[in-house]
Formats: sequence, C-alpha cells, structure tokens
Amino acid sequence: MRHLSPSAPRAPGRRALGAVTAALIAAVTLAAPATAAAAPAKGAATAGLAPAPPMGFSNRDSTRCRAEFDEAYVKKIADILVTKGLKDAGYTYVNLDDCWAKPERDAQGRLVPDPVRFPNGIKALADHVHAKGLKFGLLAGAGARTCDPAGFPGSHGHEATDARQFADWGVDQLTYADCGGTDAEQRYATMSDALRATGRPVVLTVADQGTGRSWEWDGDTAQVRRTTGDGADTWGSVLTRLKRNLPLAAHAGPGRWNDPDVLHVGGYGLSETQYRSQFSLWSVMAAPLVIGSDLRRLDAVSAEILTNREVIAVDQDPAGRQGEVVSSDGGRWVVSKRLADGSRAVALFNETNRPQHIATTAAAVGLPAARGYKARDLWAALEKGTSGAIAATVPAHGTVLLKVSADRAWAQLPPLLSVTAGGDPVAQPGTTRRIVSTVVNHGGGATGTVTLTLTGKNGWAAEAVTPSSTSRLKAGGTLATEWDVTVPADATGRNELTLTTKYRSRDGLSFTSVIPVPVLVGVTRPPAGESHLGDLHPLTATNGWGPVEKDSSNGESGAGDGRPITINGVVHAKGLGVNSPSTVEYYTAGHCARVTAQVGLDDESGTQGTVTFEIWADHRLAASTPKMTNADAARPLTADVTGAETVRLVVTDGGDGASYDHADWADLKITCA
Repeated sequence: MRHLSPSAPRAPGRRALGAVTAALIAAVTLAAPATAAAAPAKGAATAGLAPAPPMGFSNRDSTRCRAEFDEAYVKKIADILVTKGLKDAGYTYVNLDDCWAKPERDAQGRLVPDPVRFPNGIKALADHVHAKGLKFGLLAGAGARTCDPAGFPGSHGHEATDARQFADWGVDQLTYADCGGTDAEQRYATMSDALRATGRPVVLTVADQGTGRSWEWDGDTAQVRRTTGDGADTWGSVLTRLKRNLPLAAHAGPGRWNDPDVLHVGGYGLSETQYRSQFSLWSVMAAPLVIGSDLRRLDAVSAEILTNREVIAVDQDPAGRQGEVVSSDGGRWVVSKRLADGSRAVALFNETNRPQHIATTAAAVGLPAARGYKARDLWAALEKGTSGAIAATVPAHGTVLLKVSADRAWAQLPPLLSVTAGGDPVAQPGTTRRIVSTVVNHGGGATGTVTLTLTGKNGWAAEAVTPSSTSRLKAGGTLATEWDVTVPADATGRNELTLTTKYRSRDGLSFTSVIPVPVLVGVTRPPAGESHLGDLHPLTATNGWGPVEKDSSNGESGAGDGRPITINGVVHAKGLGVNSPSTVEYYTAGHCARVTAQVGLDDESGTQGTVTFEIWADHRLAASTPKMTNADAARPLTADVTGAETVRLVVTDGGDGASYDHADWADLKITCA
C-alpha cells in the first residue's frame, strides 16, 4: 500500500508501477471490441445468476503472483473449503486472480495457461474443483492487459474468443478487471454479451475498484460490482470500504450486488473483535463473502467467525436488501437490514477507540408498532425480550448483531438489560475517582437477583458506595451504582476496569454481561496560556498509515520518515502529520478554552486524497471542515473546548478511500487557564 505521490523520491512499489502501467495502457489505441454473434436476449443466459451474494475464496492477497500460486495450491484450497466446513457454510467459489496465463496469446489469438503453474491446464483444474461440489472463478482484464505490473493479456478486442474459452474451461465466475482505457461501460457490456452468447451461466464481476461508478450504469450487465479499491488487512481499510459501500444500498439487490472487496478474517492484521465486525457489517450490507486471507493458516477462531450460520443467513437473505444507515453520531453506527420474513438485522457498530453505549428503537430500524419484540444476538446465540429499546455497550471497534422481530411472547423471554458505566472518566495518578454504572431493564417482566462487580488490575481498586445489587429489577426499572475508584500512583495513559453484571430471569436462567470501563490517566495538563498542542504527550493516538508524526508530514509507514508540513505550497514548522482514519486525544482537565489549527492535505499526496477534519470536546463535536482536497489551501479551524476533560483531533476519509489521505494539523495550538 503506497501513500506518497508517484513523483515523490521513493522507491517505486506495486501501486506506483500499477499506476504507470494503467497510464501506458490508457495511451494505447485499442482494437475495436469483438462482437459476440447471435447473443441471446438480455437475461436469457443470466436469469437466476447470483440470486444471493457469492461466497468463496480469492487468492489475490494470500499469494499474489508468487511462485506458490499454482495448480497444487488451488487444489489445496479446494480441499480446505471442503474439510474445514466452509463449503457446507456456503463458500463455493474458488477464484483465481491474475498471473494464471502466459504473457502472450498463441498464434490463434487464444489465452494460454502458464504451463509451469498449471501444467494440466485450466479445464482440468476447474474439473477438479467441480468434482468437489465447488465452483471455479477466473480473473481477466477488461483492457489490453491485466492489472498486474507484468501485464498479462487482457480481453479487450478478444471478448468472443475469450468468453468461449472460459465457458469451455468450465468457468463459473469471471472477475473482469478494468486497468485503463475508455468506454468502460461498453467494454463490460461487450464481455457480458459474449458470455451470454456461450450459453454457459457465468457470474460477471465489474472489478474497477469503484472508479467507474458502475452501480449507476450497470443494469443487468454484471451481477457483482466493486464499489471500493482493493482491501487490505488493516482497520483503516475496513472503515474506508464500509463508508464507501454503505451509501449505495439503493443500487443493490438480487443479481446486482455491491462489493466492498474481500474479507480478511484470519489474516491476523486485526483483532478478533475487528474481524467479527467486518464479517457482521459485510453481511448486513449483503456483500459477497469472499475470503482473502490464507486458508492454509486458518485458525479455529477465524473458522468460527467465517462459519457462523446465523450471520451468513443475514448476508444470504432472499430479500436481497442491503442494510441502511439509521444513525452514525460520534462513530456509534446503527445499520438496519430488512429481511424476507419482515424482521430486521440490526448492527450496532462502534467505530471509535473506546467502549460506547449504542441505542436505537424498534421503530427507528423500521419495525412495525408492537407491544414487544424478540432480539436475538447472532454471535451470543441468545434471545431477549424488549419493549422496543435496542441497546448495548459495544467494545471499541466491535459490533453487536441482532435479529429483531415483533413477538407476542416477548414478555416471557429473558429481559434485555442494557449496562453502561462511567462516561470515559479522566483521573490523575494516586487519586480517587467516582464512576457511576447503570443497569436498565427493557424487558416485559422483572428479573431475579442482579449483582454488579467492578474490578481492576495492577493496584486498581473499586468500592461500591451505593447498592450494587438488587433482588428484583422490575420492567423499566433502573439500578444505578456509584463506585469510588482508586487510581494507582504509577498509572498512566489508557487503563481498563471490568464491570460484570450477573442476573437471573424469572424462570431461573443465569446471564452474565461483561463490559470494559476505560479510565484515562492524564499525568499532566496543558500549561496556562497558549501552547503548541502537538508538543504534549497524547493520551491515545491511532493512524491509518504509520504513526502520527510530530512537526512533520505523515510520510510512509515508518516513524520519522515525514517531511516539512506543506499545504498548498506553504510550509509550517509546527503541527501533526496524520493519515485518515486518525484520532489523537489529549487530556485538558477542563481548564482549556480554545484549539486552533491550519488544516489541509499535505503536498506530498500530489493531487490525490480527500479528508475532513473534526475537533471533539469530550463527546461534543466542537468544530469540523467540509471535505477537503489537495487543491484547497490551508483552512483555519477554531474549536471552543471550554470545560472539556479531553480533546480529540479526528481526520476521516472523504469517501474515496484512505490512500493518499496525508493530512496536516498545522500550527496546532491550545489556550488554557
């Protein structure tokens, strides 16, 4: 993944070479596309194709074009899909990415499989895959060459010949990658017609990284349309693709799926919580579930995530609706998907770096009015009753996925309890801080005994100063407990306590809820007067590419590799260099009044990148910018942060992905009492 402008004096990587290749291809005068003779009427050979989002595997990220990508590898993947239960869960496509062909066509103009990688040819390999009850997919280029820097033969001008080859080989899905040239709509239509003319049902994917906005013109040309750039096994990539795909719900449906690119579950670049979130959110968006991680290293936790039948059922629901955003305030997302049986799949997603209480209602997610509802947690496999509230405390980067429906027997179900604590308290070492926890019964009947405990490690201590248990919590009732928390003298930065809630339902069933309670220990507060905020040590800092850089641009992925902060030709000596998505948090102790900065995209991004800037005072958005590009001069940004205990500097992706989003907080200052 490369972020600097191709003109920057850095060693060229895959991304830069790909851009050069694409530019050269775009400059070539391409041959006129072949016309598929006697193509059947639209839909004749594609009727019923991809009635649900395709599920399977792609080797793109696990092998690229390395020598290990060969016939034996593909057969191994097919074996794993069968033996690990993935095929039974619905993963049926084995998709080969680029580099399967020889660099040139044969004398008859036909594609030739690489004889070293695939000595028995593609048809024999496809037959092997089919014999296991799986389907076979292949990548082809929509231009003169494919996207790999080596430039394997593309299908432009050879559509009829290549489509016939693909059909004869037994290809079930064609990923058609656009790497340059004009008239993309026509090129995809030509290949679509050529595939239909073969009489073989082949699922066609528009693989243009979303640049061609194919969802606006596709119609019935293809069954899958990429809406984003290539994904990576990073949290920033997941967020970028999620936010790019979510607004396109109106364009999705059976046989026309929006594709935010592959799943990276099991790639180990993210946490288990983050992988569960990606899987939950992709399913709510009715996205193709294509595994991009190396299945040869599949661990038990990743396999459990990928084979959760209830979550998969949300993705594969026959209504074919993509989930829609209900709310997203402060990084607390509610996404609702209408299912064929009239229920709703509801994702409560926490984008932020700390636990968040996320709440909505049955009415807000689109359910009809009813006395009560059943809410089934699809990861915990538990059902609760609720009068209409849908709420949970969600860990940082986590997702609670519920299936919610009206239910006449809702009051007989164990009640849905929501548990909250704190409010992100900030404390000093060696002091005592008061924290309040709250338990609310949203169910239709009283609980049995409810008991809370608050615990910590490494010298942290918590004592309840008001009741922390009750023998009965009535429907609609609340148990509020005040806790005195003693902070160790050597504590610093972000720390976490654990609030455990245990309760019994009326029929004697036991339930346990565990939520983290963050405590931010700020060792020093900003000095009185005006000072450079970037000179202070942040409480927390996250960045979409490499570390946050002090008094320099973001640079590449290493620490200290930035350059002087430069926005639209103007150099700034002080500030922070970041890359979206980024959050930098400072302790201000309620003694500061104002934060100011000159913000913009750094010149090292060239002409690319779009971002927005936000300044948060505790949970209040104090200032923000509209979307900014590299054409914009530095914009002054001033935020009133009076009384805030923490200040957060947030940079978000502007909607086109996080690549090249090198953003600067130049001349960043804070004024305190």
